[in-house]
Amino acid sequence: MSIDPTTVMVVASLAIVAATGIGFENRRQRHAKKAVSRAAEMGLEDPPSLHPTIDPSRCIGCGSCVEACPEDDVLRVIDGRARLVNAAHCVGHGECKTICPTQAIELVFGTATRGVLVPLLGQDLQTSVPGIYVAGELGGFGLIRTAVAQGVEVVRHLSPATSRDPGAIDVAIVGAGPAGIAAALACRERGMSHLVLDQDGLGGSVHHYPRRKLVMTAPVKLPVVGMMDFHEISKEELVSYWRHVVGQADLKLRGPARVSSIDRENGVFRLKWDKGETLARRVVLATGRRGSPRKLGIPGEESPKVAYRLLEPEQFAAQRVLVVGGGNSALEAAISLADAGAHVVLSYRGDRFARVAPANVRRLE
Repeated sequence: MSIDPTTVMVVASLAIVAATGIGFENRRQRHAKKAVSRAAEMGLEDPPSLHPTIDPSRCIGCGSCVEACPEDDVLRVIDGRARLVNAAHCVGHGECKTICPTQAIELVFGTATRGVLVPLLGQDLQTSVPGIYVAGELGGFGLIRTAVAQGVEVVRHLSPATSRDPGAIDVAIVGAGPAGIAAALACRERGMSHLVLDQDGLGGSVHHYPRRKLVMTAPVKLPVVGMMDFHEISKEELVSYWRHVVGQADLKLRGPARVSSIDRENGVFRLKWDKGETLARRVVLATGRRGSPRKLGIPGEESPKVAYRLLEPEQFAAQRVLVVGGGNSALEAAISLADAGAHVVLSYRGDRFARVAPANVRRLE
């Protein structure tokens, strides 16, 4: 029996393609497994907050979650199943869960080795105190896009208040970051009276970032003003954008205004702040997690020479500066100070930098 030479060539070509594909897949699997081992060695196996868990009985290894993740080293398909590789780099984006065709992914907080303390909230984001709600980073959502979405969502959950006190506004919002401003916009859209209070003024946690720090986000629609279409924006540009939004939507903002207490009286909340007090039927806490800084508890830390945030690295040029910490904020502060001409010592209690962005480690090196 004779065999057509053309058929032989086609079969040979297909065999070469198949062998090439198998070889590529084998290399990809080896690289993925090395990435898992490397992440474990660097202490990157524990996620900082909201992150995906994958049910291997449902996962079909299609890789859609890998493609959807905005961080290119968090998820990989290994041995036919999706796995977290560098869990510490997960930003809680959530698109992996949305795009998974078999519902194999759930978003959770904390792990068996690293818990995360967040308020216990109902489906409507209400705390155990009726009438007080939480949105944004305080609830575990640090990603700007997610914080904005939560700020809008929490207001949409608000039912009509029972209090008829004519001196009370509908909603008091504590925190003027992305979640707080989004909540205020949602109030404006629904015709609800509101007041935003922030101890540092407009910007919330973003206000504390070092100058020129890039904040990663994704497009999200804001009530009243429309689409917030940024993929990469500096801290200064983002605060400027929020300032424009506040003016355009005529939001009611007071800051600096540090809230010292919230008490409930006859169905109305009384918020006391350093320049007055406000009565509100509902309260949204969008304060973020920065709040008051964690201190070392050592003599001298109240000195004017000790700072808990870095805004202008240039003011420390030619000075000797000690930076304490080993997270992204500490590395970024040390790098910014060195770039500004300071003599920097970076002190960290661990034997390696854990849960930090590889780009920051490379810049530090």
